[in-house]
Amino acid sequence: MSARRPDAVARAPAAPGRKLPRAALGPILDQLRHEPSRTWSIIVTVYGDAIVPRGGSVWLGTLLMFFRELGIAEGVVRTAMSRLAADGWLERHKAGRNSFYRLADKGRETFAAATRHIYAAQPPAFTGHLDLVLLANGPGRDAARAALDEAGWGSPSAGVFVAPGWPLPAAARGELILQATGSEAVLRDLAARSWPLDATADAYHGFVDTFSPLRAALAAGAVPDEAEAMVARVLLIHEYRRIVLRDPLLPAPLLPDDWPGAAARALCAALYRDLLEPSERWLDAHAVDETGAPLRRGKDVLRRFRA
Repeated sequence: MSARRPDAVARAPAAPGRKLPRAALGPILDQLRHEPSRTWSIIVTVYGDAIVPRGGSVWLGTLLMFFRELGIAEGVVRTAMSRLAADGWLERHKAGRNSFYRLADKGRETFAAATRHIYAAQPPAFTGHLDLVLLANGPGRDAARAALDEAGWGSPSAGVFVAPGWPLPAAARGELILQATGSEAVLRDLAARSWPLDATADAYHGFVDTFSPLRAALAAGAVPDEAEAMVARVLLIHEYRRIVLRDPLLPAPLLPDDWPGAAARALCAALYRDLLEPSERWLDAHAVDETGAPLRRGKDVLRRFRA
């Protein structure tokens, strides 16, 4: 059965209110347009944030409509979708003349881990020490180093990795493990030499500067329409995801006193709550399954940023 066009689905009326000023959303869109094309990466964000909670499969036309709001051409989106499918992230299937894409196994596993990190992860309680792994020379060294890198362990020098009580990757379980102890100042200095915290802090400051005008406009009574809310929500999570997935989420005693991560997370959480309902209405109207029926809302989105 062919999918029904999304505009055939009844839409809830937008809430009345003052129109969202261009100064709130415009700079966010301008920043996107001045960066190298990352259409495939935004698609990943759309799936992880909006489509996975509704089952993980959506009509290609839904994505084309969303990217039209960003001013990104249909051909660019189709090319990016094909690339993601070829790389094993998405699976394409047809219903009549309509194409639908769902997450492949590789995508589901990666999205589950990223979702925990983005929406719910909190720094662990500090144990008073850092675990320190010394890599031995041997045939397993490269595999152990790659696994520790992938797991986010810091490295103050070649062959040395540190983390605050994180699980040890399987590939590194045969390596020598020590405990690094000392004053908080000493351990904070070790952390600063092990992770690029200055670059992460700069990214958080940039995030706050970019999205604070939008938060101020909403707090002053501006009401985005459903398309604006969907665009803002996706770009909010897209930018936050790019930073927080590189953030080791260290315990507070290991971070600089003026660490901006908490402020960035609070801003992201507040904006997400502001944008959630109107953006979900956009999805209600435009995100359809193979029968043309709206994808059902997922309850998990209501629990995001609550932990």
